[in-house]
Amino acid sequence: MRSPHVQVTIDLDQVRASAEAIRRRTGVPLIAVIKADAYGLGAPQVANALAGLADEFAYFSIDEARAVGRPGLALGPPLGNPDEYAELKIRPAIATLADAQRFQNLPVAIKVDTSGQRFGCPPEELDALAARCNVQDYFTHATTVEAALRLRAACGHRGRPMHAALSCLLDCPPAWLDAVRPGLALYQGAVRVTSRLSAVHTPTGPIGYTGVSAPHVGVFLAGYSNFVRPGPVLINGRRQRILETGMNTSYVTVDPTDRPGDEVVLLGDGLTEEELAGYFDTRPHEILCRYTSTGQRRYLGA
Repeated sequence: MRSPHVQVTIDLDQVRASAEAIRRRTGVPLIAVIKADAYGLGAPQVANALAGLADEFAYFSIDEARAVGRPGLALGPPLGNPDEYAELKIRPAIATLADAQRFQNLPVAIKVDTSGQRFGCPPEELDALAARCNVQDYFTHATTVEAALRLRAACGHRGRPMHAALSCLLDCPPAWLDAVRPGLALYQGAVRVTSRLSAVHTPTGPIGYTGVSAPHVGVFLAGYSNFVRPGPVLINGRRQRILETGMNTSYVTVDPTDRPGDEVVLLGDGLTEEELAGYFDTRPHEILCRYTSTGQRRYLGA
């Protein structure tokens, strides 16, 4: 749940600047991935900010596409009514003969399994699948150059555009193919998540539910019900750390000069998605989705 005491500030001008930089660097069409509510930034707002810059948008499902109302590609399994895909001008991702039969009269994309083994058409089955589809493009979920090259080897002779490059392959020209499909690279550095100290104490002994201790502690009004967990933060430019989270509050280390009302920065101001991902042993994608869910969103720019 979102805390009313946490502010998630999203800089849409930064999102747009990132997209412009990607287009300049790659020189190929840009398919902006706005699945999972644009990694928590807000898919409708991001789509509006990228209108006229992104060549099209990629969702995970038809439900996400419906909420935004812009044509594009649905990357996940093609669940739902084919008529709605046609109405919304969304290309389903086809990987099986059964799905090809369901969408036989619609433009589709074929998803090729080049490494992930999640869902996708094995390369050796492409001929049979393509013969039953109105194929507009071929794509894969590639995290390595080798996977992108496997897509090109399997589909390069088929006369349709191919795309494989996620954010992690934007520095690898052989993976760009006919378009790039970034998500994370559009959003890094565009989110700032903050709260404010509600109280500051000099403890006389262990504190909280677990008996943590520190010379000086503060409290801010968000906890594990708001997806906050112990980790690094910034207060008045100094590195501090969350010691313990309750359901609605968190204890944090503070400097003796910090006061109630001072800002607690959970993400931003140099505390990056990559640093937090390393601390929590996860991926920057998860950091964005988690931290954008902690509080109330507001938008700058675009």
